[in-house]
Amino acid sequence: MTIIPRAVNDPIDRLAPTRPPRAWSVMRQRWAALLFLHWEVEPDALRSLLPPGLELDTFEGRAFVGLVPFTMTGVRPRPLPAVPGLSSFHEVNVRTYVHYRGQGPGVWFFSLDAANAVAVKLARWSYHLPYYHAAMTLDPTDRDIQAALDRGESPTIDFASERLAPGPRPASCRVRYRPEGTPRPAPSGTLEHFLIERYLLYACADGRLYRGRVHHPPYPVQSARVEALDETLVAAAGVARPATEPLGHFAREVRVRVYPLRRLDG
Repeated sequence: MTIIPRAVNDPIDRLAPTRPPRAWSVMRQRWAALLFLHWEVEPDALRSLLPPGLELDTFEGRAFVGLVPFTMTGVRPRPLPAVPGLSSFHEVNVRTYVHYRGQGPGVWFFSLDAANAVAVKLARWSYHLPYYHAAMTLDPTDRDIQAALDRGESPTIDFASERLAPGPRPASCRVRYRPEGTPRPAPSGTLEHFLIERYLLYACADGRLYRGRVHHPPYPVQSARVEALDETLVAAAGVARPATEPLGHFAREVRVRVYPLRRLDG
């Protein structure tokens, strides 16, 4: 039986961000075939890469860097329909976890590579996020992955990404993996919940901090067995990850609402 670590005496409210906000969403998206890979990293190595005002979020004093490849469909401003050729693309991000003044546990992105040049430009402009254009492949396709999961199978999934522009480079990712086990929401207070159930993101522009929010049902989480991994994205982000095997999780899909970016005071 797998023993799932639970946090002890955690002062941060981690359930409030998971509840639906009382606001109008500005965008709809579907995220699918999400692979969450995490390595434990020395906390000070990550703190030095954060902007002033954000604090590193840790689980029992342990800090993590994550590599998350997935695919997106139905990306569109609300209430417009999806646009063929623009609303579906693959993405991979490098991230860690932060909070602001002891609240609002969220994600700090070191990089987000996406296979859509238009989306990259829009996200850099509107959300102040470090997006990069990349060439990406997913095999089998999203549709075939979903069909295999419907049949109760555990398909072998290959994801590949090669950054095109801007730098730094090399910045690539090639991973082969298989989802395993039974999907279920991550229990509150566990390391799984800490790493995966994140609904806030932070950004910085001209020395000013911003926070954005998304909402979706809890991820249907299951284990992921990594069969092969060759990546330089984490190093390109300035993080020296350990050579140990990553902690792997998989989520089939969630449907997401995106809310406006808000500037934080002071």
